[in-house]
Amino acid sequence: MLSTILVVAPLVAIFIYLVYKGASSLNWAFFTQGEKPEGEVGGGMANAILGSAILLAVGSLIGVPVGIAGGIFLAEFGRGSKLANAIRFTADVLNGVPSIVMGIAVYSLIVVPQKQFSAFSGGVALGIMMIPTVCRTTEEMLLMVPHAVREAALALGVPNWRSVLAITVKTASPGIITGCMLAFARVAGETAPLIFTAFGNPIWSAALNQPIAALPLQIYKYALSPYDDQHRLAWAGALVLIVLIVLAVSLVRYVASRGVLKGAS
Repeated sequence: MLSTILVVAPLVAIFIYLVYKGASSLNWAFFTQGEKPEGEVGGGMANAILGSAILLAVGSLIGVPVGIAGGIFLAEFGRGSKLANAIRFTADVLNGVPSIVMGIAVYSLIVVPQKQFSAFSGGVALGIMMIPTVCRTTEEMLLMVPHAVREAALALGVPNWRSVLAITVKTASPGIITGCMLAFARVAGETAPLIFTAFGNPIWSAALNQPIAALPLQIYKYALSPYDDQHRLAWAGALVLIVLIVLAVSLVRYVASRGVLKGAS
């Protein structure tokens, strides 16, 4: 119980402090208006919220399928092989690479050849950061499925690939979804890789081939601003970012648990 309190207490303290500092700046304009010019009072972060949603969608489309596919290969088809060991080692190394290094790498591979910052490059950076977490979590969850389940499916004449997709993966789906959400929550607040890729944009933009705003970038920019009004918006943006992450994780966990309960019934 004491260990649980020690883990949860910092999160609760941070959330309470964010509410204290940022709740007063939350209004209709915050969610409907974009960035105002330097020194002008008012404005909001609607364009940054939209930009973060686009970046996370692109990152999830890249990171989740690749990570799950890699985890399935490691757990079901490549056990003990040199290729599986190499993939596992690479995933562990990628998991420890600083995010700013990932941003510089994507900057060199995508931004420099295209000669412009873009939402696509930002999504690629976030997607690559998601892959190792999703891959290793998927592998561990699949390894926890009893071998008797696989053997029963094979004894009924079900092909191995179909047994893996329809039975093993479905059994481990709550854990796999949790791993995906952990990866999602990790990249949702990343700022460093977006500085070198998405770059930020003071105007509304939803194009994948153009610079785009993002909540972490906007918070970082406003936090460095000399204007108190932008400081208040930065606190409000941090509060909204935390709430959105908590809501997204809770919603997916709820849907996953409902699906498991219906399958069991």
